[in-house]
Amino acid sequence: MILQGTQSYLRAIEPSDLDFLYRLENDTNVWEISNTITPYSKSVLGRYLDNSYRDIYDVKQLRLCICTLKDEVVGLVDLFDFDPKNKRVGLGLIIASQDKRNQGLGTEVVNLCCNYVFNMLDVHQVHANILEENQASIHLFEKVGFERVGIKKDWVRYNGTFKNEILYQKIKS
Repeated sequence: MILQGTQSYLRAIEPSDLDFLYRLENDTNVWEISNTITPYSKSVLGRYLDNSYRDIYDVKQLRLCICTLKDEVVGLVDLFDFDPKNKRVGLGLIIASQDKRNQGLGTEVVNLCCNYVFNMLDVHQVHANILEENQASIHLFEKVGFERVGIKKDWVRYNGTFKNEILYQKIKS
């Protein structure tokens, strides 16, 4: 399976993921990276789930659940700004479970995503936007072959402070 590794697999979001999505989207600790400024209701998220079946070619985005092989949902992947004409897509992920971090799961997930988008969606490049202070994500993306190609100065404003965002790319070899 293209979306399964040795410790995880990626799957479409299901209606049963509503509570997980609700907790994650309303966790103010991740609002800085998600550009969220207001809470989401279960009703709004339910409508999002009702439309999550729509094709990436239509909505230019695909969100997948990161699951352990024991079927525990531990995070989300976002493929965003899908541009089939220019053959590129953005990649973001979050592993919500602290106890699942720093165990190679992120590496596996990024590699699964790159394999999927390069081979199934036929993209030429994947890009990621990472806050300059997020050393764990920088390490992860550099480890799997993403190259730092630019910096967006004062790009993200959060709690009255501007922060730099680094642009990473991985081009299909």
